[in-house]
Amino acid sequence: MIDRLEKEVDMLERHLQVLKMVIESEPIGIVKMSNETGYPHHKVRYSLRVLEEENLIEPSSQGAITTERTAEFVDELDEKLDEIVDKLESMKIEEAAEVEN
Repeated sequence: MIDRLEKEVDMLERHLQVLKMVIESEPIGIVKMSNETGYPHHKVRYSLRVLEEENLIEPSSQGAITTERTAEFVDELDEKLDEIVDKLESMKIEEAAEVEN
């Protein structure tokens, strides 16, 4: 159960790292992103596809570039992540509530 959450968080981290690279270095291609991050080409390509489906980036002849939606997403990102962290914190089972055998 927790393993799936961990994998999703890792994938989100990769997607956001790829988005950050596009924001900082647009236009940027798969090969450069793969070389700089150490992620294999297919994983970078997948992250680019997800970001494109979310209208956060778009392809150009020189590589990926941001869209009009990118800035709004980035502005809201920290708040959304804080909300998720708070929710996860509230889900913790405290030591006082240890299960007895």
